[in-house]
Amino acid sequence: QVQLVESGGGLGQAGGSLRLSCAASGSILSVNTMGWYRQAPGKQRELVADISTVGTTNYADSVKGRFTISRDSTKNTVYLHMDHLKPEDAAVYYCYARVRPLPVPVQGWDDYWGRGTQVLVSS
Repeated sequence: QVQLVESGGGLGQAGGSLRLSCAASGSILSVNTMGWYRQAPGKQRELVADISTVGTTNYADSVKGRFTISRDSTKNTVYLHMDHLKPEDAAVYYCYARVRPLPVPVQGWDDYWGRGTQVLVSS
């Protein structure tokens, strides 16, 4: 079993900052890409940012220059530092990880999701 547990989030102010963390735990052989998605009410889930094992990052255009994704591979943990928050950043944020679990599946990797953490932004 593999679990992703998010922390952080809550209420932030427009122009302010929030930090999200997500730790993967369980029967893990290795972790590949980790990232964050978000889903606002009435909208589809969208990629916010992801990061590879070697630190290559990818950001949605809407958060470039404001959000920073990082990871601590020794802890199987990914972070999202959100600066210059905007009301439109309000959403449920979901952690994602592509994991090689034990026992190793036929396809080699499985995708896992956290339960989500709410981010609200007051204007």
